[in-house]
Amino acid sequence: MHQTDTASAVDALEPHPLDVVPPARMARLVEEVGVRKVRLSFVSTLTLGILAGAFIAFGSMFYAVTVTGSELGFGPTRLLGGLAFSLGLILVIIGGAELFTGNSLIVMAWASRRITTAALLRNWGLVYVGNLIGAVATAVLVHLSGVLALGDGAVGITVDTIANAKISLDPAQAFVRGILCNILVCLAVWMCFAARSVSGKVVAIVFPITAFVALGFEHSIANMYLIPIGMLYQSGSIDVVALLANLLPVTAGNIVGGGALVALVYWLVYLGPTRAA
Repeated sequence: MHQTDTASAVDALEPHPLDVVPPARMARLVEEVGVRKVRLSFVSTLTLGILAGAFIAFGSMFYAVTVTGSELGFGPTRLLGGLAFSLGLILVIIGGAELFTGNSLIVMAWASRRITTAALLRNWGLVYVGNLIGAVATAVLVHLSGVLALGDGAVGITVDTIANAKISLDPAQAFVRGILCNILVCLAVWMCFAARSVSGKVVAIVFPITAFVALGFEHSIANMYLIPIGMLYQSGSIDVVALLANLLPVTAGNIVGGGALVALVYWLVYLGPTRAA
């Protein structure tokens, strides 16, 4: 989730004894950023969405190479892979880009009636399309680069295995895994608003993102890269129907996890009618 122009807002807050922004103020910052996001121009929103799709693809690529050939055992290998995947959200947050899953937090501004439903859906739609373009384009470039031949072709076998596992998921499982994934992703973005430094944001990102990857949850934007790259390796083409069969339930789960179980919950606590005194 892009955090442009939040630094001045954070600096204006009273200092906190632990040098972090407390949750109640984080909620106001997230709300304000949500308002600013929906006001971005068509070109800016789409372009930043494309960048985020590419950034998540880089993290996914790093993950695939990292777990290939690992002899550490199931748990440690997934832990290491999750650490590698964290690169994607670090690039999004620190580099600045618009990520669909993180933008579930815009629901806080919507719940406060500071933005309309149409504005929320416009942002989500443009960002989602941008993420798809960036992720799939990166998959095509990686396929053409010959990177999948690394390790005597072992990396290619890894991406093929990952893609097949994802498209074989039961839709109900994909939906629930999407919920669980975006709870952790949005909590990572949420905690970034507490940090006052780049290093603080990186630390806030790494643990939740490593956890969702290690636990096997489903991230719609990562799947926009991981499924196409596996398909390209196997057949040289992308099965759009199979891709959508995974993306639709995962995307719906991501919206519920981030928009309802993180954004709306924090809105109720800190900004809504039941907010803390």
